[in-house]
Amino acid sequence: MKKRTDRKIAVIGTATAAVLLPALMVGLAQAGVGVPMRDSEQAGASQPVPSFGPATRPGVPGTPTGSESPSPTASPIPEVPNRPMTTDPFNTGSGKPASNDPDTNTANHGKKPKLPADAAGKPGKYAAAPDGAKITDVKKVGNRMYDVSIASPALGTTVKTRLLLPKGWKAGAKRSWPVVYAYHGGNNNYQSWTKDSQIEQVVDDYDVMVVMPEGGWQGSYSNWWNDGKGGIPMWETFHIEEVIPLMERNFHAGTSRAAIGLSSGGQGAVTYAQRHTGMFKYVASYSGALNITAPGVPMFLVSINKEAGTKIWGDPIMNRNVWRQHDATVMVEKLKGVGVYVSCGNGEPGQHDNPNAAFWDAGRVGERLAYRMNVNFLQAAERAGVEVTESLYGKGMHNWKYWRPELAKSFPLVAGAIGAKKL
Repeated sequence: MKKRTDRKIAVIGTATAAVLLPALMVGLAQAGVGVPMRDSEQAGASQPVPSFGPATRPGVPGTPTGSESPSPTASPIPEVPNRPMTTDPFNTGSGKPASNDPDTNTANHGKKPKLPADAAGKPGKYAAAPDGAKITDVKKVGNRMYDVSIASPALGTTVKTRLLLPKGWKAGAKRSWPVVYAYHGGNNNYQSWTKDSQIEQVVDDYDVMVVMPEGGWQGSYSNWWNDGKGGIPMWETFHIEEVIPLMERNFHAGTSRAAIGLSSGGQGAVTYAQRHTGMFKYVASYSGALNITAPGVPMFLVSINKEAGTKIWGDPIMNRNVWRQHDATVMVEKLKGVGVYVSCGNGEPGQHDNPNAAFWDAGRVGERLAYRMNVNFLQAAERAGVEVTESLYGKGMHNWKYWRPELAKSFPLVAGAIGAKKL
């Protein structure tokens, strides 16, 4: 009985904080409080409970036992913003969720995987995935660009994946092509890479296929915890066990693969490579959420995910192990043998930003928090002996104006790793 009561107290405490403290947490994160630049979960530097306290150093009272790397000297704490943000700090686009978005359709959350009713029992001309996921439609939307509709048991609905085919691709080809799986960021969709970036121009001269799957409005590139029930939505299953085999069985996608992503998609690219050894030869993350268990970060993510809250990875206290299993910094050693590119700004207004952007501007807050997570990841990678090509470009907020040049800069490395030759 006591354990059950303790759990209720912990969950209630989490929910209360998520409602009452988001503005305060934004200020603390922006100020650098509770998100140490050098202490990470990988180094054993975070406390069992999300902390909003200042960064501490080994040998200094208050430092958690087991810390292996020093934190920077604490800087003066700016005044906490007296107003909340108006948008998600990790927002990467505009618009609204699709009417059948698995993340916002709460009635399906936690249900067992099942083909959507309108696709079940219907024959198709395309080979299905091992779990029965099937292609229901292919529509040409541009030069060598197609939108592929996939009826997914993992999501319980039909969603789209955008496919960019290489020059010389033919349906009857006897060969396969190296492929890049590109994952979009939060509050966006499968159209993001072709709508918001110049990916078509970047890859045009390479013998490579690009697959851009739907990742959900708040999907977080994970099979959701759903209060311990699991079930729909299962984004990791969709991307790894449905999209990849469907592309390989029907469109000559090869097994020489890379994964790239921005913001939450950067987290997805890196953690998928870590959780599925040998699946990807190269990963690139642009302003990715690469240390979700760093002190203060779990509560911050719970608050901005709103209704999704603890459904994605569970309660940050009671289900700490689930959070760790999706933390790129915690799993950094699993990247040995994989090429890695990591880039991020520091959140201060840069050449593409409004120089007078408010302290509480979502773009500033989001990139500042991403920067702290990325620094933690890079330091953990160095300790683990994992080679990373890093691009910490200094000033810059959380937006596409910085990710576009980073895509162009990193793509020759991505292509080279998977054998995608220049035409």
